[in-house]
Amino acid sequence: MTRRHAQVAGIGFFAGLAFLALLASSWVAFAADASFKMGVIDPQAILEKSTAGKRALAGLKEYAQARQKLIGGDEEELKNLEKQLKEQESSLSEVAKREKQNQFRAKLAEYQKKGSEFQQELAAKQKELVDEYMKKIQSATKTVAEKGGYSLVVDRGSETTLKIVIYNRDSVDMTDQVLKEFEKQNK
Repeated sequence: MTRRHAQVAGIGFFAGLAFLALLASSWVAFAADASFKMGVIDPQAILEKSTAGKRALAGLKEYAQARQKLIGGDEEELKNLEKQLKEQESSLSEVAKREKQNQFRAKLAEYQKKGSEFQQELAAKQKELVDEYMKKIQSATKTVAEKGGYSLVVDRGSETTLKIVIYNRDSVDMTDQVLKEFEKQNK
């Protein structure tokens, strides 16, 4: 390592240390403030446990099942077409065989396109549902936080989303309180 690289590395190291020291001192000052209260919520649990959330999730599931039935009919048609093609393969002329194969490929492409569109529709509906309910959960959280004097409320996260909180005491978990407020606001 050249002398210049060593100087730059040393400056970066000391700048990093200074930043960490500043961060630690501000955290200590923040934590020392007696009026600072922090809470944690699990929005996924609120969505899954609330009456309104259960209704919305059931509606989404019903929508997905209805679409799946439509695709299931297409899938059955594809299986029958494939079966016919295999059974008749030896008795068909080359031209007829190619025609049946082209028919099958076209149906398969249509089926795959429908499946892809269905997945996109379902993802859009899920996002719409989550966005709508996050606004409602935020409103309930704000009400509970203001009543309880909380300065900060953090999303716990889940296995499928970004896990923000690694550990918290049960005493800072506000999920049940927010769930009750959410139920009041969204009857």
